[in-house]
Amino acid sequence: MNLIHPIKSIEQPFDADPQKSYTMAARYYTDEVIYQQEKADIFWQSWVYIGHSSQLKDAGDYVTANLHGQEIMVVRDQEGQLGAFFNVCPHRGHQLLTGCGNTRAIVCPYHAWCFDQQGQFLRGRNLQDLKDFSNHEFNLKPVNIEQFLGFIFVNLDPNAAPMTQIYAGLKQEIEHYVPQVDQVEPQYHADYKVAANWKLLVDNFLECYHCNTAHKDFVDLVDMPSYETKTYARYSSHISHQPSKANSKAYQVQGEQSFGYAAWFMWPNLTIWVMPGEANISMLQMHPDGLSQCLETLDWYGIGSQLSQASKAAITYLDDVLQPEDIGLCESVQKGMNSLAYNQGRFVVDDQRSHLSEHGVHHFQQLIIAALGPN
Repeated sequence: MNLIHPIKSIEQPFDADPQKSYTMAARYYTDEVIYQQEKADIFWQSWVYIGHSSQLKDAGDYVTANLHGQEIMVVRDQEGQLGAFFNVCPHRGHQLLTGCGNTRAIVCPYHAWCFDQQGQFLRGRNLQDLKDFSNHEFNLKPVNIEQFLGFIFVNLDPNAAPMTQIYAGLKQEIEHYVPQVDQVEPQYHADYKVAANWKLLVDNFLECYHCNTAHKDFVDLVDMPSYETKTYARYSSHISHQPSKANSKAYQVQGEQSFGYAAWFMWPNLTIWVMPGEANISMLQMHPDGLSQCLETLDWYGIGSQLSQASKAAITYLDDVLQPEDIGLCESVQKGMNSLAYNQGRFVVDDQRSHLSEHGVHHFQQLIIAALGPN
């Protein structure tokens, strides 16, 4: 006998007007069927961040990635072009490459079928007696790839619209706040394992209603009255327009500032941060790792290959203070989603769309519901 508490059995409507709307029901964070549906309906039809082009400088450089169960490789060929392919041998399905590195040719570790850096089938052993064998049929299957401000994105949908169309205006916004974005290099990487559904981490990023309560050092660093969230078709911006506090409890900010903090959400699972201080931009991405598990990856970029002292201070704050605070919040909410006494809340949205307003969360959840359809 399955016990369904009355609170769980009643769902209030999700409304296009955030001031009238209830939040998504708890099952969106606890239902295995919905989690599996997200693979095809969200992650396999969206542009997903992989890394930076500077990580693939030379011909033959490659990197691999997992897109919610689909293995992908990105390779730079002899002409200097980046290509992306499904990381699977068309002979018997073995994974071709692992991790990152450099290769003159892509050779399957299973039966030694060989492909060039453009995914073309070169040769296989003992094929001379096969009838009607076509080399072209066994080329690697391509994946859409784009470079966006030097960052690499892939999309498994062969009919995907270009990023400049889907994220219209975002490139110009980032260039405004990080004029040197075309010069950045990777400087730091960190992984965080979180016992929470990936969408809870995105929800948490998209509002600062919780900041005064949970992030005392952050609100000492960032000017909250000038913090503004704006939503667009497939992204949202989160900007503190006034310079941040130089000697905050978070860390000491160096250099002149024309703004305090800038961040963006890119559908479906990427957040972009520009922390106060010297030129920097970081990618904090939420990778689903099970229904109630998530792997967060942080890639920090700056000018030059080495971290400055100012960037080290900012990263120490992120690693030691801000991330543990947010991870603790999300893990607690995941437990709450399983409670018999909770199913939905209400978005807190004011007319001014102030820094306390949750309209950014509403925007994201509206995209989730639209992508998944009736459930």
